Amino acid sequence: MASKNRKSSEKSERSGICDDVKVKFPLYVFPETMQKIDMLYEADNCKSKTEFIEKAIRFYCGYLLNKDSVAAEYAATQITAITEGIVKGTEQRLSRALFKVAVELGAVSHMLAAVHEIDDDTMIKLRTMCTDEVKRINGIINFEKAVRYQRADL
Repeated sequence: MASKNRKSSEKSERSGICDDVKVKFPLYVFPETMQKIDMLYEADNCKSKTEFIEKAIRFYCGYLLNKDSVAAEYAATQITAITEGIVKGTEQRLSRALFKVAVELGAVSHMLAAVHEIDDDTMIKLRTMCTDEVKRINGIINFEKAVRYQRADL
């Protein structure tokens, strides 16, 4: 059996353990399967088809042993990668939207400041009132309610 083992300079990805002995064995696959391997192994950042096949076998073994802690080793990386992509995309969309809202709010603030002469004391009271209101309504501002509130003050 030792004659079928060979040394490999590649590090095993298993739990960060360096395992430099691999077992050689015959593998027969359908031509369609080999075409998929040829097409996908580089896309998966594998240096060889052997590495790709080993990762696939280990992933499937983890899938079969899903009640064992070994499954987390395989599923966690997939879930992490997917989740990171979703979060990053959402973060970028929210950042762009917040930037646009800030620009619009800045423009509206400057227009209102130019049109109305508000003294410093009134501005401080308004800021305090708005801060309390936003805390109370959890940031969901209703224009109609604001208009009714302002008209009631008159």
